[in-house]
Amino acid sequence: MSVFLDSELTESERGSGGLFRVIPVPLERTVSYGAGTAKGPGAIIAASDELERLCVGVEPCASGIVTEAAVDCTGPLPEVMERIAARTGAAVRDGKIPVTLGGEHALSYGAVMGVSRALGAPVGVVQIDAHADLRVAYQGEIHSHASVMHLLTKEGVKLAQFGVRALCQQEVDSRAVNGVFHVDAEELVTRDRFAVDLPDDFPELVYVSFDVDGLDPSIMPATGTPVPGGLSYYQVLHLVEHALKGRKCVGIDVVELAPDGNAAWDFTAAQITYRLMAAALL
Repeated sequence: MSVFLDSELTESERGSGGLFRVIPVPLERTVSYGAGTAKGPGAIIAASDELERLCVGVEPCASGIVTEAAVDCTGPLPEVMERIAARTGAAVRDGKIPVTLGGEHALSYGAVMGVSRALGAPVGVVQIDAHADLRVAYQGEIHSHASVMHLLTKEGVKLAQFGVRALCQQEVDSRAVNGVFHVDAEELVTRDRFAVDLPDDFPELVYVSFDVDGLDPSIMPATGTPVPGGLSYYQVLHLVEHALKGRKCVGIDVVELAPDGNAAWDFTAAQITYRLMAAALL
């Protein structure tokens, strides 16, 4: 089985007591444009072998990283979501931080619900994305990658969106009805914003859902829907790190990488994953 950061981990760091639980989810069922997300988890894990231990002054791997077997993504999507939830929930109940690697963004429903149920407390999602993902359903599927945040808001999950630049009127209306906090890409990019304060009533427990298409396609073209006008590399990381200040990171996912044969994009996704682990420790 492939292991995240395999070349750098000591035996104790890869042991069962590790703080971070990497959960590969090669889900690709509702993609609507480009394909290839099923290969995303494997590509991220393979590229992670080339990462350095040190990241923004800390070594996340020193807290331990356990890479689990991939989640079975066959069968009806509600059943797949429950399998994902079982994995992330088990990690949280064990006092660990689940790091779910996708796979399409639909998986975040199961991942977040597993964390929320295990904690039994309000969870807020900080979403990096080119899309709002607030459609009630897309192409007849309620568990679509375009509907994942709609499902979570219906479960009472608070949502903060950064980097969106493609959305429909239904999603605009949903933002208003569900009190979705958002600062979209055009404002962030044209005003060169690297930090945004979350509302005072945003939950203390935060789950970071990072769709790689939140980045500009010049940085991340290997994704199903590369929308122009996206966030820069350091900008997006600083936005997440600032959002976590004074709060606790209880889960992470990195989704929508569609490997195209250029290792640079796989490595970028792996580096972001490791940097988010570091952010959880800061």
